Amino acid sequence: MNNRYAVMDLGTNTFHLLIAEASTSGFSEIVHEEEAVKLGEGGINKGSIVPAAFERGLRTMEDFGTLIKNNNVQQVRAIATSALRSAANGDEFIKQVKEKTGIAIEIINGDQEAAFIYKGVKASGCLTSENSLIVDIGGGSVEFIICNESTVYWKQSFEIGAARLMDKFHRTDPIPPESITALNLYLEDQLQTLFGAVKKLPVHTLIGSSGSFESYTGLIETAKGRAFDLKEIKSYEFDMRELLALIEQVVLSTHQERIENPGIIPVRKDMIVTASILARFILEKSQINKVMMTTYSLKEGVLAEMMG
Repeated sequence: MNNRYAVMDLGTNTFHLLIAEASTSGFSEIVHEEEAVKLGEGGINKGSIVPAAFERGLRTMEDFGTLIKNNNVQQVRAIATSALRSAANGDEFIKQVKEKTGIAIEIINGDQEAAFIYKGVKASGCLTSENSLIVDIGGGSVEFIICNESTVYWKQSFEIGAARLMDKFHRTDPIPPESITALNLYLEDQLQTLFGAVKKLPVHTLIGSSGSFESYTGLIETAKGRAFDLKEIKSYEFDMRELLALIEQVVLSTHQERIENPGIIPVRKDMIVTASILARFILEKSQINKVMMTTYSLKEGVLAEMMG
């Protein structure tokens, strides 16, 4: 039987394709593609996918379909999250993708998304017997999971992703102090259940799942002159002082400074600001002193389930 699997994570900003082959140590990557589709651009808080984003999404799915066929993959899953979940024309997008590529897209809810993220982070090997708070900051939603290597104690998805926050609060650049204050007050209101859960279930480590936390890792390591490839690592532990100093630098940066910084991938050039304000808010409120990053997330969790 063919042991090649394809997983697509169709996020609000980025569409990911992972084609992998089962191996004795878990899996080996055959193809790993990321495309900055920006599905939520222009319509994320209005509940629709605008025509240009709709077309970018269709073209990317056609490209992914070609890669899947060319790599002789038999088992395929395409998972859609916040943008398609909340878009009035999401069903039309799914229908057109099926007609053009034969790929059937599954829309999952926030609870299912958090469950897959847990499985992905667990597969990275960075969970221990101590409680961790997994944070996955997407463009449309943010998932929080309090867990250890064997148990999920609490999980919740919030529709406060970086693209939604940017649309609401980051309208001029650099982001002004009053917008940061307004955003922090908004997060205080939105995340009450999270901090209630952290109070009841003390957490030892915060684990940032891919996204902006990958950018922080790359920025810190390249600033030290170290050759660094995210595809070669599963996890990374931050120095807290370095991380907080970097976050402050990102929050205060201009659009031009971020454009000129090769350590920030293009799709994150602007959304990394609101993502960073969110990350800092969580660190300050939860008073967690150990922070890690893992490159594993939803797609690896789906892959782990497919491979049994």
